[in-house]
Amino acid sequence: MKVLIVSDTHKRNDNYFKVLEKVSPVDLVIHCGDIEGSEYAIAAAADCMVEMVAGNNDFFSQLPAEREFAIGKYHVWVTHGHNYYVSMGNEILKQEARQRGADIVFYGHTHRPVLDLEEDIVAINPGSLSYPRQDGRKPSYVLMDVDRFGEAHFTLRYLEEESWL
Repeated sequence: MKVLIVSDTHKRNDNYFKVLEKVSPVDLVIHCGDIEGSEYAIAAAADCMVEMVAGNNDFFSQLPAEREFAIGKYHVWVTHGHNYYVSMGNEILKQEARQRGADIVFYGHTHRPVLDLEEDIVAINPGSLSYPRQDGRKPSYVLMDVDRFGEAHFTLRYLEEESWL
């Protein structure tokens, strides 16, 4: 199973469309919020199931603030993260994930990618495809591959410079 994880597109969807074209086919897209009214465009372009949550800039969205579901053997929790103070680190978020019995938490908000792979909890922030804030400011996303043994593997990827907006 191949899962594309993105966040913080802020209604600037061109890089999202480029990523989809580059990595397709995917079995699932997870968007960690700050979609700003592009829910239908994000879902229609994916050609697969899409899970989305509302971010702090999704003021009038009908999207849920959080989602929990299974990917294979993993209990996954998706949140934008702003309610868990992720701008100051992800420890509170990971504590909440553990209390929920989650194996993996996907979040956004900081516009900085994070692959935090602890033994008891995995915390993934794909960064932003539209307004990256990490050193080098490269638009980023994460691919999750679940292998034939049911084990998850995560790869942080960046858009090539020539494909930036």
